Amino acid sequence: MYSFPIEYVEPVFRPPSEAKSLILPVTNGCSWNKCTFCEMYTQPQKKFRARKPEDVRKDIEKAAKSLGGVRRVFLADGDAMVLPTRRLLEILGDLNAAFPALQRVSSYCLPRNLAKKTVEELKQLKEAGLKILYVGMESGDDEVLRRINKGETWESTRSALLKIREAGLTSSVMVLNGLGGETLSRQHAINTATLCNETQPDYLSTLVVSFPQGEERFREGFGEDFIPLSQQGLFEEIRIFLEHLELEKTVFRSDHASNYLILKGNLGRDKQTLLDQVNLAITSPGAVPLRPEWQRGL
Repeated sequence: MYSFPIEYVEPVFRPPSEAKSLILPVTNGCSWNKCTFCEMYTQPQKKFRARKPEDVRKDIEKAAKSLGGVRRVFLADGDAMVLPTRRLLEILGDLNAAFPALQRVSSYCLPRNLAKKTVEELKQLKEAGLKILYVGMESGDDEVLRRINKGETWESTRSALLKIREAGLTSSVMVLNGLGGETLSRQHAINTATLCNETQPDYLSTLVVSFPQGEERFREGFGEDFIPLSQQGLFEEIRIFLEHLELEKTVFRSDHASNYLILKGNLGRDKQTLLDQVNLAITSPGAVPLRPEWQRGL
């Protein structure tokens, strides 16, 4: 009977683009884990801790024997970049030694943890094989960020993304459509677009905020004025967001399973085409194919 070489603490999460990557846990859970919209690491077994170096090394050795030509590795769980640069370099060194065909290593990244790393440190990590950092921007509006207890600000996210760019790493940014509800929808859209314009991420994706375990935890932090956006409200918010984006060569995706309206393009080349699709969905319901409710998910 086949046994996978790595024993995971479930649940395990990774970006959709890392579907073919080896998932290597170097931490357990998320070092912040206070965002009221996020349920990914709230289970007791996902309490944050850094894994012991010898345990990570053993997983790498077992994977090398069992899996052979691994080309991509994703460092789990929620934020491997909380680890000291020295430790990350050790892990990258072990990965390169174990997998001669390795092409890239990636990780989720909290902006707050890049505040502790210099551009030179990030360049060292890039040279050692780290290529992509996935940053949950969620919003560029400070009021929304405060209400969801993100632990970040417009400026802290801006600083981190600019540092990533200066180091030559690839940034993949995630934004949550509907996060401000009806009350803060417009400022959420505009200020998030402004932050994206300031930082010019390589990849940008939008997801729709959802609460599979209920809204109570989120509402307690956000306040009584949270009114979820309707489907049309989500489209209106995306339209405002796109209208205010001034990106040069960002790959844009709004095709996550949570999205009703699937959008794909390059910004700014395809900005008007994307806006036309959104406008059609708003003005002519039924004219644009939408993901049915039963197919949507996290």
